[in-house]
Amino acid sequence: MSERGALLFARYAYPPNELGYCGPEDAGALLRAEETAGIERHARRFEGAWCYLELLAETAGLDDPLDERVVEAYWIGNELVERTRPETVLARLLSRFDGQGGGTWREAAGRALAHHTFQVFDVYPWARLLPGPAHPTALSVLDRCRIRTGVVRAVRGESATVECRPLRWTGTHLIPGPPHREPVRWSTGGRSLLPGLAPGDVVALHWDWVCDILTPAQAARVESTERRHLTALGLSPCR
Repeated sequence: MSERGALLFARYAYPPNELGYCGPEDAGALLRAEETAGIERHARRFEGAWCYLELLAETAGLDDPLDERVVEAYWIGNELVERTRPETVLARLLSRFDGQGGGTWREAAGRALAHHTFQVFDVYPWARLLPGPAHPTALSVLDRCRIRTGVVRAVRGESATVECRPLRWTGTHLIPGPPHREPVRWSTGGRSLLPGLAPGDVVALHWDWVCDILTPAQAARVESTERRHLTALGLSPCR
C-alpha cells in the first residue's frame, strides 16, 4: 500500500465521512496520519469510491487501489481517467450496484467517468431534481459535494477564509456564480493532513474542508473535468 496515496485519499474522504454521508463510522481514523494501515482499512469500506479506485488501478496495471496516481485520478483527475473507457466504468457499476436506484448513471454509457464528478452528478440523484421544487436543496448538495477550487484569503487557527465560485442554477443550466468568500476548516482538534495553509494558496474544497493545496495544472483539471461532464449531461451552456 502507498502511504502517500492513503493520506491523499483521507484528505478528500474525511469531510463527507465526518458528516455521516459515506464511509464507515469513526471518521477520525482518516486523520491519523501515523496509522496508514488503519486508513487503508477505512478506505476499503467506502463502497462507491473504492469501486472506482479498483477499476482505475486495474486500468493502470497496478495492484494497489491506493497508489497515489490512482487516488489523484479519482478526486482530481489525470491520464488514468482518460484511459478508463466509459463502457467499462458503467459495466463495473452495473455489476457492483445492480438494483440500486439513484441518478442518471444507468443511461450514461457515453459519459461515464471513473471520477468523483461522475459520482456526484450522475450516480447521486440530486442533478435530476434541479428542475423541480427541490432544486435549492439539490443545488446546495451538488455544490458542496463536488470537489471545487478556491483561493485562501486568510487563515485563523484551524479555520480559513476561501474565495470560490459556487454553482448557480439558471433554470436550465449549472454555471459558476460570482466569487464569494466562505469560512472553511483545514484542521480539527489539532489534526490535519496538510502541513499548513497560507493566503494565496489555491486549494481543493470538499464540503467545508480544505483537502489539498493544488498546482495550477491540478486546479485546471478539476475545473475542466467538471465543465466537460456538465456539458455532456446537458447542464452546461458550453458546447
